Amino acid sequence: MDLLRTSLTSLSKSLTTAKSSLLQTNKCPMEPDLAGVITVKFAGLKSQQRAIARHEVREIEQRHTVDGPRQDVTLDEEDDVVIIYNRVPKTASTSFTNIAYDLCAKNKYHVLHINTTKNNPVMSLQDQVRFVKNVTSWKEMKPGFYHGHVSYLDFAKFGVKKKPIYINVIRDPIERLVSYYYFLRFGDDYRPGLRRRKQGDKKTFDECVAAGGSDCAPEKLWLQIPFFCGHSSECWNVGSRWALEQAKYNLINEYFLVGVTEELEDFIMLLEAALPRFFRGATELYRTGKKSHLRKTTEKKLPTKETIAKLQQSEIWKMENEFYEFALEQFQFVRAHAVREKDGELYILAQNFFYEKIYPKSN
Repeated sequence: MDLLRTSLTSLSKSLTTAKSSLLQTNKCPMEPDLAGVITVKFAGLKSQQRAIARHEVREIEQRHTVDGPRQDVTLDEEDDVVIIYNRVPKTASTSFTNIAYDLCAKNKYHVLHINTTKNNPVMSLQDQVRFVKNVTSWKEMKPGFYHGHVSYLDFAKFGVKKKPIYINVIRDPIERLVSYYYFLRFGDDYRPGLRRRKQGDKKTFDECVAAGGSDCAPEKLWLQIPFFCGHSSECWNVGSRWALEQAKYNLINEYFLVGVTEELEDFIMLLEAALPRFFRGATELYRTGKKSHLRKTTEKKLPTKETIAKLQQSEIWKMENEFYEFALEQFQFVRAHAVREKDGELYILAQNFFYEKIYPKSN
C-alpha cells in the first residue's frame, strides 16, 4: 500500500505540474482538458496502481465537468468559430502560431495547443470522439484557434453540423526534411538550451544521404501527404497514390486556405483579409514586430546538388513534390484573385461585388 500511495502522490504532482505548464505556455487564459493531460500518466503503472489511478482521474474529471463548460452560454455567430491548424513539422509552424498567440488577447479569442502523446499525428478512435466533442461544445473557448501536429480529421463523420475551419502551411519537401534533420541534432534559436534527440551526431545531411542513413531516407519525406490525407490507414502507407489523391481532395474541399512556407507573409495577409476576427493586425506584426515569433534551425547546412538529385530519383519525393506543387498552384491562384501589386507591394482588393435588382420593391 505504501507503494500505491507513493505512486498516487507522484501522479497528483505530475498532474499539477502538467496543468501549470499548460497554463504558462499559453498567452491567452484557458482551462486545459485534464483528460488529455492525465492519459499519458498511466504509462508504466502496474494493474493495481492503474486501477487506483483511474479512480482518482474519474474524480478529477467529474470536478472538471461540474466546474467546466456551461451549456447556457449563448454565442454570437461571429464568435461561434473554431480554426484548426494541424501544423506539419518544420514548415514555419511555430513562427506562424506565435503570431496567433501575440494577437489572441487583443482580438479576443483563445489559442489551444493539441499536445498528443509522443507527437503521434494519428488519434485513437476514442480520442477522435473526445476531440470532436471538445472542439464543438466547449463554448467558453470560442472563438478558438487550435493547433498541433495532428493529421486531418473529418468532423462530418461524427455528425457535426458546423465544422471547424482548417488552415495549414506546407513546404518544399526536401527543404523541410533538411530542416528537420538538423533540428533533431542542433535545435533552434527558440529554445536553444533544450537537448534534442540526436544531439551529438555531427554527420551532415549530405553525409547521411551518401551513407544511406535512415534519418535522411526518402521514406522520411512522406509526411505532408498523410497529414492532409487524414486518419485512414492507407494515408500512412508510404508511396500510396490513393493517399496523394485524397490529400489533394481534402486540400481543395476541406481547407479554407493552405499557404507555403516560402510565401508565409502572403498567407498571413490573405488570412487577415478573410478572417479579421482572428488575424486583424497579423500582417503588420509579421512585418514590423520584434520578430520574437521567428524561429530558425541552428547549424543547418544546405545540401549539395548531388544530394538533391539523389533524393529526387525517389518515387516518394516525386509524389510529395507533386502535392507541394499542387498546393502552391492553388495558393497562387487564390492570391491572384485577392490582391494587386503596386510599386512592388501587394494590396488586398476591396469588395468587388454588390447586389442590385432586388425584388419585390419595398414601399
